[in-house]
Amino acid sequence: MTADTPHPLVECRGLAKHYGEGEARVDALKAVDLDLWPGEVVGLLGPSGSGKTTLLNLIGCIVEPSAGTLRLDGETVWEGKWLRSDLRRLRLEKIGFIFQFHNLLPFLDVSENVALVLDMAGATKADALARARELLDYLEVGHRRTAKPSSLSGGEAQRVAIARALANRPRIILADEPTAALDGERAGIVLDLLRKVAVEQSATVVVVTHDEKIWDRFDRIFTLRDGRIVMQDGPTAKSRDWAQGDAREVAET
Repeated sequence: MTADTPHPLVECRGLAKHYGEGEARVDALKAVDLDLWPGEVVGLLGPSGSGKTTLLNLIGCIVEPSAGTLRLDGETVWEGKWLRSDLRRLRLEKIGFIFQFHNLLPFLDVSENVALVLDMAGATKADALARARELLDYLEVGHRRTAKPSSLSGGEAQRVAIARALANRPRIILADEPTAALDGERAGIVLDLLRKVAVEQSATVVVVTHDEKIWDRFDRIFTLRDGRIVMQDGPTAKSRDWAQGDAREVAET
């Protein structure tokens, strides 16, 4: 594979997670194989306890796998053990997280909340705030940059959370129930923003959700049950086409 050849941003091979041993063992995820490509917005569905949040946490390098291989943006990060000594740095470099409850710090204003991620990565305060302003404008909430989180609407707060997730330019965006607290119109706006990010930044967006309002906005849906992917729905042409062409062209077909 050459440097110019697109590759999956997330590659799971036989990825598994269990807790406990013997009779107390619980298999939370069982031998999952999965490729996720640039430009995709993918949904993970399933009942509570099906393994979807576990899969998201494994991809996010929050929980250590028990077996299998995990590659992120072409780099093998777990194969029998973590192959990076600094997981915090790995997450800062490669992954953006969006949560159901925005987790914005109430004593910081909007710009400072977004800039905090860059501060943690070692950016200067001026560079961090400049990047925060750029992202807030990009997500059409720049006019609220000096506001405190308590004054934001639900939709505005989620846009700020998305901006924070994008601060370090990650190509893997993981979202856990990002629209659960939003009405149908605002949920649609959030998914439209995530699609914009996926296409324009050649990222992959993975969404764990129970929200039926947004199911028709995913490129692919993976349904999990008892720790396994039991069904894949939706077009797969985008994944195939990415091996040959440009994400923007694919998104417009």
